[in-house]
Amino acid sequence: MKLSREKDGEVFNGAVVGLGALGVITKVTLDIQPTYTMKQYVYENLTLPQFKEHFDAIEASAYSISLFTNWQNQKFSEVWIKSRTEPGTNSPHPKISTAPVQPQKIFTLIVELGAENCTEQLGVPGPWYERLPHFRMGFTPAPAKNYNPNSSSPGKMRLTAILAVENWRDQITPHLMISEIRTIAADNLWMSPAYKQPCVAIHFTWKQDWPNVSKLLPVIEKELAPYNARPHWGKLFTISPATLKGIYTKMPDFIELTKKYDPKGKFRNDFLNRNIFG
Repeated sequence: MKLSREKDGEVFNGAVVGLGALGVITKVTLDIQPTYTMKQYVYENLTLPQFKEHFDAIEASAYSISLFTNWQNQKFSEVWIKSRTEPGTNSPHPKISTAPVQPQKIFTLIVELGAENCTEQLGVPGPWYERLPHFRMGFTPAPAKNYNPNSSSPGKMRLTAILAVENWRDQITPHLMISEIRTIAADNLWMSPAYKQPCVAIHFTWKQDWPNVSKLLPVIEKELAPYNARPHWGKLFTISPATLKGIYTKMPDFIELTKKYDPKGKFRNDFLNRNIFG
């Protein structure tokens, strides 16, 4: 079977985030664009009041923005700003409220581990594939195995969803390595967390402490429920199948699509049976 955006329209949009339920993907054709260069700066200690006041401006200030926090002291310890550069220009780094630019290269997540694993900072221009990632290719991104839940909340609820999580800071921090917050543009892919709505993704990298983490996940999910937060399919979550059907509005259409391409259910597994077909 071959699906294309041009010929298959909505069926294509339903198949891209297929969760393995449609069959084995053997080949993908990608759209490409001309290569470009980027530079990145790291800011430290953006306070929560500054974040609330300038949230929209911060998120619109560059090509890619990442905010890191352990939810303590009402601040974001690091803000990573990644900007596209135009040939022949030497634009200054963007100003992020009163948060200072870090004067030397640092290690995201855990400052004490050193900077050799990180991509180039301090505004040094380089190709996009050496700036958009936080970590250099071929280098270990984190010092330990970790658990990665991820929730996305839509539109105008983005800021209030972040602040709702902050209310649980004292319960979260002891079991957390770091949280990263990023905004995501809307797309047309049926089973995407960003289907038809721009989102903010709240990512948690937990310590290897599953007994406590497993108790925290339902608490965080309950706190984010009023904001229609959608879990990332490739991360940890405990949201019930009934709730998933309510927040992934194209799930009935997706189920019908799976019946067309896998009528005997050969590609189903426990995860799909519980969360999609249950």
